[in-house]
Order: sequence, then structure tokens, then C-alpha cells
Amino acid sequence: MSDRYELYLTCPKSLEGLLLDEARGLGLEEAREHTAAVHGVAELETAYRLCLWSRLANRVLLVLARFPVQNAEEMYQGVHAVDWSEHLSPTGSLAVEFSGRGAGIDNTHFGALKVKDAIVDRLRTATGERPSVDKFSPDIRVHLRLDKGEAILSLDLSGHSLHQRGYRLQQGAAPLKENLAAAILIRAGWPRIAAGGGALADPMCGVGTFLVEAGMMAADLAPNLKREHWGFSNWLGHVPALWNRLHAEAEERARIGLSKPPLWIRGYEADPRLIQPGRNNIERAGLGNWIRIYQGELATFEPRPDQNQTGLVVCNPPYGERLGDEASLLYLYQNLGERLRQACLNWDAAIFTGAPELGKRMGIRSHKQYAFWNGALPCKLLLINVKPDQFVTGERRSSAERAERAERIEAGEAAPVTHEAARLSEGGQMFANRLQKNLKQLGKWAKKAGVECYRLYDADMPEYALAVDLYGDWVHVQEYAPPRSIDPDKAQARLLDALAAIPVALGIAADKVMIKRRERQTGTRQYERHATQGEFLQVNEGGVKLLVNLTDYLDTGLFLDHRPLRLRLQQEAAGKRFLNLFCYTATATVHAAKGGARSTTSVDLSKTYLDWARRNLSLNGYSDKHRLEQGDVMAWLAEDRGEYELIFIDPPTFSNSKRMEGVFDVQRDHVQLIDLAMARLAPGGVLYFSNNFRKFQLDESLPARYQVEDISTDTIDPDFARNPRIHKAWRITLR
Repeated sequence: MSDRYELYLTCPKSLEGLLLDEARGLGLEEAREHTAAVHGVAELETAYRLCLWSRLANRVLLVLARFPVQNAEEMYQGVHAVDWSEHLSPTGSLAVEFSGRGAGIDNTHFGALKVKDAIVDRLRTATGERPSVDKFSPDIRVHLRLDKGEAILSLDLSGHSLHQRGYRLQQGAAPLKENLAAAILIRAGWPRIAAGGGALADPMCGVGTFLVEAGMMAADLAPNLKREHWGFSNWLGHVPALWNRLHAEAEERARIGLSKPPLWIRGYEADPRLIQPGRNNIERAGLGNWIRIYQGELATFEPRPDQNQTGLVVCNPPYGERLGDEASLLYLYQNLGERLRQACLNWDAAIFTGAPELGKRMGIRSHKQYAFWNGALPCKLLLINVKPDQFVTGERRSSAERAERAERIEAGEAAPVTHEAARLSEGGQMFANRLQKNLKQLGKWAKKAGVECYRLYDADMPEYALAVDLYGDWVHVQEYAPPRSIDPDKAQARLLDALAAIPVALGIAADKVMIKRRERQTGTRQYERHATQGEFLQVNEGGVKLLVNLTDYLDTGLFLDHRPLRLRLQQEAAGKRFLNLFCYTATATVHAAKGGARSTTSVDLSKTYLDWARRNLSLNGYSDKHRLEQGDVMAWLAEDRGEYELIFIDPPTFSNSKRMEGVFDVQRDHVQLIDLAMARLAPGGVLYFSNNFRKFQLDESLPARYQVEDISTDTIDPDFARNPRIHKAWRITLR
């Protein structure tokens, strides 16, 4: 066998340049870069050293043969020609991995099978002994890559991927792979900072991957020192004495490194469930004396090893995949920038983000950016010198200014955008000005009318297609999906501008803003759960208490535009039997009960919303005489024989469910719906019918049979006057 081997080191995409430098430093010769790999030549000692010390590679592949391939048979013959007795005994085990395509081999399973057959046939003995296949713990793992008519046949010296160091048995929801974390630290200059005795802090450390990788670099620990099984462990070409010497050298370096005074390396994590798993990972890595993890929110993050020491702040903020994450992430990045400016002056910072646009909202310029891939997700590493000349925010308000702003907001007055306006873009400033103008106009009306939940903004400026609703001191934001003609990047930038403006303009805490995206809904999507926080907020309206949920569903449980209709029902309900069809959370029912209804019946298909309705009724002390019926409204009406003096119908535009027969379409089905309901209306009774389908047309046959009055104008309060088509409403009685 040759004393020098051709080697391929595979790695995650975007780490090739760093791996090239590392591999050269570990002795790889003639090294050059490929996509997601580095190629070179070296002696077996260097191959072992790469396995032990590479912080960036996934695998170390030792090339056994190269040969041209035009078809499956030629590939079989090329593999069969290798003297496999030098690598594996006839009674051993193997696993085969195949990649690439061509030469009529487009199925990786078929390709791997042909490679396996060639090896087994070559080793089969006269007694019938032959290797077995073991996908999980084979004696050797063989890899064949087919590329442009050439087969590259390799032995995997690594075993399982080198990024699996063995210390991280517990992890969070979206962990970085260990070699990606190492690459980020190297790009951020941590080896240099550590050599100078610098500190490291991660304010969102999860289970501590950055901390452990940083500690291993600082303490000179080989990343795979504790690995017990290697791809070469049972390889017949393995030289144990050589490996044992290298491993002993690494152990001695680790002993020396760990005996040094430890650097200050600290992690902070808000989620208490991750603290112990993170500490367990640190102990398994042998760095219990070097690293500490504490529970703490980002708002309290303040790394101060001593007054003069500086170092590196590194973190991987969440990327946001759920509906409405834009708001929480924007404010998270803003808070991160604020903490860096206030608590980490003269430190370096490395922010790894899948949302680079949010990185621009931190209020600090990055002096360098690197492109990375986290799996299939393109990311950026933002490198920052935390120094005043890099800050892009204005001075912060004093406590007196904040108190004055709060008082003016509470009084329904627009608070001036002062110093903090400096952190808003031109578009954000325009949006803030519009919010304050609306607040000045609507705040006085709301205070006088005793309204605490109302719409402040509804796409007043077309480029900022949002609805902004106030629920007491909370803000609920709905983003209307932009047209396809709008550049998605521009739409995202405008959304972030608007979200940045809301707390500034309204003088509220950023964590009081909730955002959702409102798109064209089909079926029951608008009623589906989007989150599972289960947090309810109690609000007041017209003397009743109602529960809203600003996080879990597209709608909050309270349709603000129907406020005048609900109050009308309350005024007219005294002594009457009230029927609420498509009742949703039964807010209209609570108003009717408040108005003295003799009884109420509320019908909806959703158990979730009927449970919510029951809570609304109980909150106001109503339980008996108030029926909640689960069922398909049309089918329920066809069977009901009750009589009601007051009926309210607010159907969805479109609905389907496994629990209902067919599909409900308000335009197609409203005549049948109203006829069925009018059959239940008592003499002298009133039916109110409303819906928010913009193109809805009331069937002409209905006014011919009933007394129909369009009351839409009378059911629009000032907060929806800018959008008088928000809904249509009719008062219908028997002739």
C-alpha cells in the first residue's frame, strides 16, 4: 500500500475556505477547494490528525481508486478490481454510501447495491464466507461518488460525521451543528481573542454549543478526543501504534490546556428548560471549570467579567418560521443591539442570522459580513465592533420623557416622536406620524365613548398594508399579504419599518405588539390555531367583560367592526329570546344577556369557540338560561322548532368542515339561511344579518318577501369610517 493517500474532506456548504486553511495547517498537501469539500494528499498520520483535530470537516475520505465508468457493469468491475483483502476480512461487515448519477445509474440504492456486490464477490471464499452489511456500525464504510463519468471510490475514516463530538446528547429546538458553530467562532476571530485572554459571552446560548466549541479552542482540546469508534477502527490498513501516539499527544495537550487558568466564558438562556441540558453538555465536554450557564432574559444580559476585560459576544438569534414572528424578532434584534451598546462597549460581536434584514435593525453597523449556509437556509454572519462610532441610533429618552409620553397616550393624545425617531427610517417616521395623527383623532372619541378596543390604522397608506388595533395597552397588527407585483424584499422592509415605528409612536413596550399575516382565507383556515400560548386578555366593551387572544388565532375572538351591532343588540334584548347563529365566541350573546334577554341560544360548529363562548358568559356571571349548541347552522335550523324575538347572523364568507354536510358559501346560500332563520322568528321580532364579503349582493327576492332595511352606515363607528365596506348589515322583519 502507498505511503501517501489521496484524501477528500467533506464539510457543510460555505465552510470550504476555512476548512482549506485548517487542513493545510494540519498537514494536508496539494490542498485545493471544491464544493462542500477539500481535496489533497497526505500520509496516514495526517489523515489520523485530520480526524482527531478538524473542527470543520464532516468526514475524512481516503481514496482507494479512481476509474472511468460508462455503465453499471464497468462500475462493478472497477470496484471488484480493488484488493479488498487489504481492507476487510471475509467475515467482516461493511456499509456502502453512493452519490452522484450518470452512466445509466440514477438510483442511489441501485448504485450502492452494485458496489456492495462487487466487494462481497471479491471477498467471497471457497467456503462461502462473505462480509455482511451493517448500516449502523460496520467494520468499514465505503463511499463511491460518480461524477462526470468517473467513479471515486473511498474509505470513510471518520465513521459517523465528525461534527458529532459526543458531548451534545441534549439539544434545543433549532441547534447549530458543532462544525458550523466552530466556523462562526473562527470567522469572528475567537482563536485570536482567546489567545489574548479575552472573554466570551452568548446571550441566547440554548444548550451551549458556541460555549463548548469556544472552550475547546481556548483549552486546546481536540474536538474528537473522546470519540471511541472510528471508521478506521476495524480497517485492516489501520496502524494502531501511530494512532495511539497521536491520541496520546492530544490528551497531553488537553491536560496542559485545562490546567491553565480558565477564560471567562458565559452563556445566558431565557428558557429554564434548556439550562440543565446545557450544563450537562458542558460537563460531558470536560469544560465544567471553564464555562457557566445562567438563566436570564436578553433584557438583563450584561457580561462583566471585570471592568477592563473585553471579548466576543456571539449568538444565533431565532430566525422565525411561525406566523407573526416578524414583530417579536424585530424587537428581539433591537433589544440585542441596545444591550450591546449599553453593556458591551468595546467588545466584538458576531451575530449569526437567517434574517439579515433584521440585523440592520440593531442600531450598530457591521464592519464585515460572511455568507453561510445553515443546512438549506442561507445565513449571514455579521461582525461588529461595539464602539460609539458604529452606532446608528439616537439618544434614549429620559424617564421623565417616557412618563410624559405615557400620560399623553392614556389621554388619547399623540405623543411627539422625539429622540427615538432617529432610529426610524424615513418610511418608519412617516408611519409613526400617521399613527399619531390617527391616535389624536380617535383617542378622544374612544375615551368619550368608553371604548378601549378599536382600530387605529387600516392600510391608510397603501405601501404600509397593515391593520393596527388597540386592545387596551396591547397592539394587534395584521399584515395584509402584499400583491405579487410587490418586491418581497421591499414589502418585508416596509413591514419592519412599520413594526419599529409602533412602539415609538404609541409609547408602549415592544413586547405588547402582536403581529399576524392576513391572507385570503378558505374553508376554516381563519379559525385554525396558529400558536399554542393560550394567553387570554380581558377587555371591556359596553359594560361587559370579554376574553381576547392576541396570539393563537388569526382573529382575536372579538370582531371590532361589529361593536355598534353588539351594542344595538344589548339595547334591544330586554325580555326577548335571542338566537346567535355562527356565534363564534358569543360576544353578541354576552351583550344580549347584559341587555336582559329572557334566554339566549348560540350555535357554532367549533367546540373550541363554544368553549371560549362559555368562558365569556361565565366571566360575566351568566350560565343558566344560555344554551350553547354545537352543530352545522343550516342543519340545526332545519331541525329547530324554537321561536325567537331577536336573531343575529354573522356568517363566514366560506366554510367547510368534516362535521358539516357540503360547503357553506354566503353568496350562494344566504337566501336559504335567512329563510330558515325567518321561519324561527316570532311575530314582531327582528333579525339582523351581516357579513364582510366585499362583493356580497343581497338576493333581490328577499325584499319582496320580508321587510329589509340596509343599516350598514349606522353600524360603522369612527374607527372604521375610513373603510365603510368593512361589513354590510341589514335589519329584516316579517311583513
